[in-house]
Amino acid sequence: MDKTNHSQSSPLSAYQALQRAGPRLKQLKQVHAHLITTGAHRSLSLLTKLAILACSSRSSIAYAKKLSLSIPNPDSYLFNSLIRISSKLGLLCDAVFFYQRMIFSLIPPSNYTFTSLIKSCSVVSAFKLGKSVHSYAVVNGFVSDCFVQASLVAFYGKCGEVKVARKVFDKMLQRSIVAWNAMISGYEQNGFPKDAVDLFNLMRNSGVDPDSATFVGVLSACAQLGALELGSWVHEYIVDHGFELNVVLGTALINMYGRCGNVRKGREVFDVMREKNVVAWTAMISGYGIHGYGKEAMEIYNLMQCNGPSPNDVTFVAMLSACAHAGMVSEGGAVFSSMISDYGVVPGTEHHVCMVDLLGRAGLLNEAYDYTRGLKRPSPAIWTAMLGACKMHKNFDLAVEAAEKLLAIEPDNPGHYVMLSNVYALAGKMERVEKIRNVMIRKRLKKHVGYSTIEVDQRTYLFSMGDKSNSVTSEIYEYLDDLMRKISEVGYVSAQESVLHELEEEEREYALRYHSEKLALAFGLLKAKKESVIRIVKNLRMCEDCHLAIKFISSVTNREIIVRDKLRFHHFKDGSCSCADYW
Repeated sequence: MDKTNHSQSSPLSAYQALQRAGPRLKQLKQVHAHLITTGAHRSLSLLTKLAILACSSRSSIAYAKKLSLSIPNPDSYLFNSLIRISSKLGLLCDAVFFYQRMIFSLIPPSNYTFTSLIKSCSVVSAFKLGKSVHSYAVVNGFVSDCFVQASLVAFYGKCGEVKVARKVFDKMLQRSIVAWNAMISGYEQNGFPKDAVDLFNLMRNSGVDPDSATFVGVLSACAQLGALELGSWVHEYIVDHGFELNVVLGTALINMYGRCGNVRKGREVFDVMREKNVVAWTAMISGYGIHGYGKEAMEIYNLMQCNGPSPNDVTFVAMLSACAHAGMVSEGGAVFSSMISDYGVVPGTEHHVCMVDLLGRAGLLNEAYDYTRGLKRPSPAIWTAMLGACKMHKNFDLAVEAAEKLLAIEPDNPGHYVMLSNVYALAGKMERVEKIRNVMIRKRLKKHVGYSTIEVDQRTYLFSMGDKSNSVTSEIYEYLDDLMRKISEVGYVSAQESVLHELEEEEREYALRYHSEKLALAFGLLKAKKESVIRIVKNLRMCEDCHLAIKFISSVTNREIIVRDKLRFHHFKDGSCSCADYW
């Protein structure tokens, strides 16, 4: 413990005593007492330093608040410092307290004041308060300040108000790299990856040089879109311009490659990274897992246990999911047991979903059902996994029971009705299909809209079922019709149970033929470079008919086709799929 020498009374010695005390509350109080006894408590600079140190720790910030009330003639530097530090700590209430003290002391706020306050609101997504701070900034004449505007863009983006963020962004006369990055991240984090990529292209055309934070946002957007070409270009740019492959940027690259279908390249990035935290290891495990490469995921997991950080709850979700997709039941069970006994991780909903999925996919439906019923309050996601397994293995009695549990918990989720309808249709119980249809009509429930994206020449194109918005629509449909004729000649027969059964037979065949992934595939085969791999991203689970059709198409066109759906990757080649129809 540092002890203050009370015989010293010069400002310099008092300042040194503060430096030694740091943010430790007991030592700060000792130094404060020393300042009072020596008369140095009249020094604004020393009291400011004392308050700043007290504000730097959550355990002593209450003391900083008391100090701010007792300091005579405080200045803007004091309050701006206290607001900035408490904002960094995520202590919004304390930041607001210092702002109010500042106004009460008749000290005019500056752009730094509002920037810090808005950042503080961003940390905890305090939307109403942030809007109020925005209003104060307008009243005080700082709405056009570039620092305030950049912080507002970030704030509205983090609160999910991307349209408002874009309005602020568009009004900026000078856009710093911080503002560009905030807007790109806002789009990416709120599920608008294409807008993020479009803005990045605008940034490039505007002559603004990107930085590491830019690339993290863009790579995350590429991961969502499956935009491998653009993601690879970003990687080349990083290498060519000498950017440091730090753990954040490296992890973003691993995630991008994994989710864009090139997990081998992601592994290359992983292997050259000097620093790897738990997020990087988990990203690599997840990348292997969604491709169905369970053994490779297990290899990384074993390396992590020997050479890396301790796995966390997210790591175990990734590992259990990898085992489920690869049919590694015993290995998954061992990982689950180790998670609890060796690492003390309490199983959460996602871990339970993975265990039900693991057992159910392997056809161990009774075990999966017993596991589900053994939980105190099985979540909808757990019953959904159970229902999906029952549908896969055509156990209609268990499927109906699982569906009834789901509908009791979430009676207005259209996905549950659609899956139950398909289960009844597969079981030949068409009168119950009709009942499901009538319930959906009465409740005004509609299926989730499916869409698929494909990247060609670094541009992403989006298709929905029966989409005719593309400039070459007639060419796409003509080519797809020809493809469907060719695969029918070699044995393809449509799986019409993939369509909700309120449609007539000919309508079902039409709906199946023009599913979004088939349209995207036809466009890719027409427009992508010859012999290149066709990569498609589907927002929902791929239906059985599209899965079957694409296997045939990969054979008749002699092309490799990769589709990422909601659950996993499917690598189609020579008439077969990497999932072995196990998804």
